[in-house]
Amino acid sequence: MHINSKLPEIGATIFTTMSKMALEYRAINLGQGFPDFNTDPKLLGLVSEAMASGFNQYPAMAGVIQLRDIISQKINDLYQHRYDPDTEITITSGATQAIMASVLACVGAGDEVIVLEPCYDCYIPAIKLAGATPISVPMRAPSPTNPVYSVDWSLVTAAITQKTKLLIVNFPHNPTGAVITAADLDQLEALVEQHGLLLLSDEVYEHIIFDGVKHVSLSTRPALAARSFVISSFGKTTHTTGWKIGYCCAPKSMTTELRKVHQFMVFTVPSPFQHALAAYTGDSSTYLNLPDFYQAKRDYLTAGLQQTRFKALPSPGTFFLLADYSDISDQAEADFAIWLTQTHGVTVIPVSAFYQSSEAPASNHKLIRFCFAKQIATLDLAIERLAKV
Repeated sequence: MHINSKLPEIGATIFTTMSKMALEYRAINLGQGFPDFNTDPKLLGLVSEAMASGFNQYPAMAGVIQLRDIISQKINDLYQHRYDPDTEITITSGATQAIMASVLACVGAGDEVIVLEPCYDCYIPAIKLAGATPISVPMRAPSPTNPVYSVDWSLVTAAITQKTKLLIVNFPHNPTGAVITAADLDQLEALVEQHGLLLLSDEVYEHIIFDGVKHVSLSTRPALAARSFVISSFGKTTHTTGWKIGYCCAPKSMTTELRKVHQFMVFTVPSPFQHALAAYTGDSSTYLNLPDFYQAKRDYLTAGLQQTRFKALPSPGTFFLLADYSDISDQAEADFAIWLTQTHGVTVIPVSAFYQSSEAPASNHKLIRFCFAKQIATLDLAIERLAKV
């Protein structure tokens, strides 16, 4: 019996392909975005404690209330916005499920959703599964005068039609490391006011932002918070990407619809991890110290790349760093990434993989993405190999 695929163009993702190739060629994997070091032993102890205390059955559908309380307090302290833990915060199976549930909750056939390219790979499939149409708007690529990707709001405005229901933004931005500014929020406020759009803000790297800059969440602006699903993740903040614990904050009416989808998608997420994270995140130093921790790694890799022919671009946030290889090769980004793994044993991700038309010249700027959420020994070995390119 034939199945009509809902996602016919989706094969193995570039992340799967590159990670498989990294194993095959015994390459150092700076491609996929996860740490190669363990989480805080204190947090591991809290999970064991939660299990021993009997927190092994279904928790509340929306998540353990102690964890929702902690998130509400944290957002209020950092961004001066109060979400009601009871009706406006939902614990999800990582940010990916929060994104899927948010999109399914608010768009459907006939709706258009704007995404900014390069864009994280789960947005477009979520939009298509909801029956809506993704509209890609390219960000401004790096130039000598502005070496970081940025949003061209005039292009975003031009892409809005009668059918536009939702705009997805992601800052600090994966894959480029760009961060959102107060001026960007001004533009977003004007768009929301004029067109009545809903927003989905993927803020999973909110605590991994550098050089003394503070993250400006969409929740810092009442007019934006009133129309936004704001999503974050403990995987990034506690080095536990495999636990898949994230959360979504949104006004009550939006959360009601989100939870209808969440309930039948996963119902709820693992209880002992939620109890452990509630106890752990009560100490704000667990996330407030992250910028210094990761900035040291960013600076280490940036300095290391200076001994190579790769040109490191600035990384204002996330645990990713882009580098320009135009002095080394004329190959398209995907071909170069494969060549680098096979020939020099270092695996990276081509930035073109984050565009809908990854082969198009407009998607290829001779840029690759390194993940620096690695032990210094791992980075040293990679730098040593890259110096031979």
